[in-house]
Amino acid sequence: MLESIKINMQKFNTLKSIPAYLPIVNIDTDMIIPKQFLKTIKRTGLGKNLFYEMRYNEKGTLINDFILNTSPFNNSKILIAGKNFGCGSSREHAPWALLDFGITCVISSSYADIFYNNCFKNGILPIVLPEAKIKELSEYSKRKEEIIVNLEEQKITFGNNEIDFEIDQFKKKCLIEGLDDIALSLEKNPKITEFEKKLSSKRPWIFND
Repeated sequence: MLESIKINMQKFNTLKSIPAYLPIVNIDTDMIIPKQFLKTIKRTGLGKNLFYEMRYNEKGTLINDFILNTSPFNNSKILIAGKNFGCGSSREHAPWALLDFGITCVISSSYADIFYNNCFKNGILPIVLPEAKIKELSEYSKRKEEIIVNLEEQKITFGNNEIDFEIDQFKKKCLIEGLDDIALSLEKNPKITEFEKKLSSKRPWIFND
């Protein structure tokens, strides 16, 4: 059953991209993906509506000066954001929309807990840095030059500078190996099967249809 619903999560190791800086604090999940786009249970197709109310005007036309609508930031895979990113409701559509747009790493000084954990479950690396380091990176982003995020070494390289970041080692392992919740369960499948076999021999009535 688990094999039939497994979704392959991309492995994360090293990411190179021009970062986009969104200097807004308290960006909630409704700002990331508004409620009118939550009817789907698919993880694809949400990217075009990411930050909908900031990216589009009332006529549905792209707002030219919004950071993710301008080149080269419209192809950014790294988003630098203000503190308390992902606050509000616990909708998993928020990381789905970021991922579908192409963003696989968010850098902020703080996150809402549920959003932070949902990122790891969907192949997005949320990095926590002090405000001073966020300022350094945001200034560097104006150069429109690539930075490198190395998850294995837990380093961000920009120009001749490096910033170290902390991460839970289990979450790090899951990202590097591309393991979501279902994949983690599948890793235990042999033990589950063995347990069921022993249980069925002792209590066969449990497995009767």
